[in-house]
Amino acid sequence: MPTSPVDALVFDVFGTVVDWREGVARDGAAFLARHGVPADGHAFADAWRRHYSPAMEGVRSGARPFVPLDTLHRENLLAILPAFGIDPGTVPEDELQWLIRAWHRLEPWPDSVEGLTRLKARYIIAPLSNGNFRLLLDMAKYAGLPWDAIMGAELAQAYKPQPQAYLRTAELLDLPPERICLAAAHNGDLAAARRCGFKTAFIARPREFGPDQKTDLAAEQDWDWVAGDIVALASMLGA
Repeated sequence: MPTSPVDALVFDVFGTVVDWREGVARDGAAFLARHGVPADGHAFADAWRRHYSPAMEGVRSGARPFVPLDTLHRENLLAILPAFGIDPGTVPEDELQWLIRAWHRLEPWPDSVEGLTRLKARYIIAPLSNGNFRLLLDMAKYAGLPWDAIMGAELAQAYKPQPQAYLRTAELLDLPPERICLAAAHNGDLAAARRCGFKTAFIARPREFGPDQKTDLAAEQDWDWVAGDIVALASMLGA
């Protein structure tokens, strides 16, 4: 068997491995219906997601200490509820927690489990995600994701695209960055990983943000691999 160019593949998760928009829209629609709000679940998911990266900037900039993504998701949820006519103070805590954990209950893309299983037979595979440990653990159980390890921002104490998010992952895997490939559907994530010495694989997810997606429709640099899905990436890597 030819020598592989890498020993491990780490994956962006939201959008690359799982379909966050449909999962959050599903539970968001159920929540809105219980509160008598005639709103589209996808609009709710999109509004919540728009706060995702901006909420991390306080941590990235050092303006606040590291907090896990579940905490940011809670803050962002409370911030958007009034726009949908819901007073956050009237929502029972158990219902808020159920909705926050929508991000733990996301469906994999149709190729994800097969592709990851094939790659696992030859490589170390793990998430390199902004998700916190319990979120990623619950998601793996829910979606059947066969990770060798659960890794992410909480272990690194940093949010992508901070270099620490990538370099701490390499330290934990006891591998030099050049022996690790980040697979992601986001060109910016791959660019940050490349600057840290990682190999890179772009996986096309042209409907991550819905039918009118405008960004990350194609590879924007000469990434080491470009694949239509994770099964195709596994074939490219001999798995």
